[in-house]
Amino acid sequence: MFKEKIKHWLSKGTPWVWLNAGAIAISMVMVFGLLGLIAYKGMVHFWPKPIMHAEYQPSGESSSTVIGEISERELVDANRVKALGVFVPEGVDEIERYLIKTGNREVLGSDFNWVLARDLSNIRFPDEVMVLERREWGNFYGYLVSVNESDQPVAKGVEAWGALQARIARVDELNEKIDAIERGKIGKINYRMEQLRLKERRYELDGQLTEEHRRAIKADREALTAEYAGLEAQLGELYRALRRDSLTAKSMEGGEHQIMLSEVVRAIQPNALSLPEKFAYYAAHFFEFVTAEPREANTEGGVFPAIFGTVMMVMLMSAFVTPFGVVAAIYLREYAKQGTLTRIIRIAVNNLAGVPSIVYGVFGLGFFVYFLGGNIDDLFYPEASPAPVFGTPGLLWASITLALLTVPVVIVATEEGLARIPRSVREGSLALGATKFETLCKVIIPMASPAMMTGLILAIARAAGEVAPLMLVGVVKLAPTLPLDGNFPFLHLERKFMHLGFHIYDVGFQSPNVEAARPLVFASAFLLVIVIAALNLSAVMLRNRLRERYKALES
Repeated sequence: MFKEKIKHWLSKGTPWVWLNAGAIAISMVMVFGLLGLIAYKGMVHFWPKPIMHAEYQPSGESSSTVIGEISERELVDANRVKALGVFVPEGVDEIERYLIKTGNREVLGSDFNWVLARDLSNIRFPDEVMVLERREWGNFYGYLVSVNESDQPVAKGVEAWGALQARIARVDELNEKIDAIERGKIGKINYRMEQLRLKERRYELDGQLTEEHRRAIKADREALTAEYAGLEAQLGELYRALRRDSLTAKSMEGGEHQIMLSEVVRAIQPNALSLPEKFAYYAAHFFEFVTAEPREANTEGGVFPAIFGTVMMVMLMSAFVTPFGVVAAIYLREYAKQGTLTRIIRIAVNNLAGVPSIVYGVFGLGFFVYFLGGNIDDLFYPEASPAPVFGTPGLLWASITLALLTVPVVIVATEEGLARIPRSVREGSLALGATKFETLCKVIIPMASPAMMTGLILAIARAAGEVAPLMLVGVVKLAPTLPLDGNFPFLHLERKFMHLGFHIYDVGFQSPNVEAARPLVFASAFLLVIVIAALNLSAVMLRNRLRERYKALES
């Protein structure tokens, strides 16, 4: 009786349903657990951490002061400590140690230091301890002594902190004005000067450089030079005003240091912050990470150029891969004779989807960059020689390379969508007098558009995370200018760009300051997941709208 029940239970397939459900549940837990770990490790970096002030006295050495934040705590084997010549009492198997971010790199030589917990004493967290986030040399930890103007103290004691915040705000305004002039106005002048040089060179190569052309170019160049001189004078005044303010701070080794406020991004006293102030700081710090440019070898600042480059490359890739993939699929399904050659082409397309991405990068470098780009330069940009225009890795070639990498996915998905359209729909359209092309454009393609969007979604998911081919065809560690700006033709496809995936690789494996870079690796990885999810969700929403629109036809 029991065996019959078991046999009946197995024949119904109930255990396999539960097995599949369990596998899906475990997979979802693993995926969301991984995302949660990445999010926690990355997002906690922006929270203001308490700053410790303690006395540090290793065995057999003199006492000193330590100021910094505890980044990590761990237990180490006592034998490892003994091997370093440190005394360990008998019976002790493990010793706790702290990784303390002490900052002050220009003074101490490193940002992070390991210390044994037993060597710390008189640990406290005073409200007066200060953290300076700087544009160079990382953080500075210490106590504010005075705020200076033209090297003369203007505020000390309790008044110094308020004066410091006011002058940092003033410095931020000056930096914004300087940036607007240098990158905006002077950047446009430099671009126009370069265009004049290329225009003159073009006239020379064509043998058309007349005196009239010379005078016109000279007049334009003189006007730009005069405008540049005026902007340079404004910059001089702004830089003099920028160098006016400074502060004097006392560091943990007891010395006083004068720091220019032009080097300071922000100053906070973490131990004195209330909970709302901590949330405000967290929001400001995260906003800077998303919108600012990187600094300190990509271990500080933000990742906006990488976000922009990733999104721009994916959009261009989508614009290239969709028409080519759809046209190829339509030809194979609707027009090509279904025979041996067509089957071989389909096998080749499926095999292309499994080719390692680095192979596409090598092909893109050799064919797109050197062959196509070099010939385009010879034909259309001879005046720029020997400097390449399109004959060098850039945004255009990176997008086309990824389009080539993902086109098999679009072809297969579109073919599947075309195959699901009933034959009666085609015959009905033809019976009503429509031509085959009209049937294709007005009936078949609209009904297959959800499948096309599915292929595009899969292509975006793969392309946005690719790094290996991009290292050969356009991605760089730091791009000084974005590929989109206010200079004609506005979108500069020949420029190199930054990418979140390559940024993660660079920060994680090429950074000179590993401990400082580690949380940014997690934060950048989490941000890349968010960007890919946002791109995919946009495509999914569009696909769902198309599916709802043509659901009646499919039925």
